[in-house]
Amino acid sequence: MDSFTNFSPKALTFLRGLKKNNRKEWFEAHREQYEQELKRPLAALIEEVDVQLATIAPEIIGSPKKSAFRIHRDVRFSKDKSPYKTHVACWFFHRDIGTRMQSEAVHGGAGFYVHVSPGECFCGGGIWMPPRPALAKIRESLVDDLEGWEAIVRDRAFRRRFGDLDQEGMLTRVPRGYAPDHPAAGWLRYQSFTAGAPLSDADITSPKLPAILAKHYAAMAPFVRWLNLALGLKPHSSRL
Repeated sequence: MDSFTNFSPKALTFLRGLKKNNRKEWFEAHREQYEQELKRPLAALIEEVDVQLATIAPEIIGSPKKSAFRIHRDVRFSKDKSPYKTHVACWFFHRDIGTRMQSEAVHGGAGFYVHVSPGECFCGGGIWMPPRPALAKIRESLVDDLEGWEAIVRDRAFRRRFGDLDQEGMLTRVPRGYAPDHPAAGWLRYQSFTAGAPLSDADITSPKLPAILAKHYAAMAPFVRWLNLALGLKPHSSRL
């Protein structure tokens, strides 16, 4: 595995070209550029960030094989038949998931994410649109530990760095089974629990990218750990 140096400007140039020419013939003609400028640096970045996470949150790991998302789109149920994503991304996940990755009660757990797309780069964390059993567990924890949750997401440093949680898919009413005036009513309406920070193209093409991500992930670790505890995934003190 090569050590991470940076994504070169050619990586972003490739993604711009793919956005304009999203077809197999173009991609195959430029496959070597994709491998050299995006796939290999992304694998190296995952390895580098995994080393950082061993100190920040040892239970969260990165694997070049498991963390990197495929560039190919799943077009089976989409009207848009463009074969390729116009970004690259990776996911750092709880090491205890293993075969439980497919369990709806745990889902993929909460973790960290990085997204590379020209002018739209960002990093984030949390859990996106968990299935009902996992969402039910999170809601139970919101009721049981509202004070602990709000101490994290309303913390001034957290809000300065990440702002409000993403409200995608948020319900207009409190879910069935909870009183409209429940103290946690606002949070119970969420169906995703994610936060993030933008990254500039200059951040992405910098050799300091692993350190930049490490700072964001360290600030986000209590948020991710709270969600994982709600799902029964405990924090670790070391990789041993």
